[in-house]
Amino acid sequence: MRLRILEAAKQEFSAHGLAGARVDRIAAKAGANKRMLYYHVGNKDELYLAVLEGAYDKIRSEERGLDLEHLDPPEAIRRLIEFTWNYFLRNPEFLSLLQTENLARAKHLKKSTKVKSMHSPFVEMIRTVVRRGVDSGDFQVAVDPVQLYISIAGLCFFYLSNSATLSVIFGRDLLDKKAKDERLAHMVGLVLAALTGQSVALFEVAKAPKSRAAVAQTA
Repeated sequence: MRLRILEAAKQEFSAHGLAGARVDRIAAKAGANKRMLYYHVGNKDELYLAVLEGAYDKIRSEERGLDLEHLDPPEAIRRLIEFTWNYFLRNPEFLSLLQTENLARAKHLKKSTKVKSMHSPFVEMIRTVVRRGVDSGDFQVAVDPVQLYISIAGLCFFYLSNSATLSVIFGRDLLDKKAKDERLAHMVGLVLAALTGQSVALFEVAKAPKSRAAVAQTA
């Protein structure tokens, strides 16, 4: 029941934001009533925080399965970019939740006792990849892993969250398959060029590789 409630709540909050979400709609979609909802999760704010924590736990859990530690550093960074891009494409409700919580100045997330602990191992994983890259001579400098991840996520997030307006401004459909493939190739080239000091052209490809499992899951 708790899982059904959280899934229904995720859809409700991502579609309507915190202010517009309705507990009765969440309960009905979960096949519950308000009393059951409050018993299993809590009030509306507690439910919203549980959804946020669940959303972060899901992406961090999938990132741990990327096996970046056992890949050559450039390939590890490429895989991280591909995963982040495709995860955002497959989980648009995650982007909506992030936008809602940022509008609230992370008011609810600040109350979480779980989220920070989720991120520490992930940051260390990226730090290890970067250090290996410097030691092997693949990367020029040991960049801050937090800054690196924010840059990767930002390259993906801004494009997708603003695709409607950008498509109108530039007169192209930024969400058609060709455009998405080109965007992924550009991001990979840009980040690896910055890390290695080599030309973007050495890393950019016409299309994102089709053989990788992460790319195969693209919506």
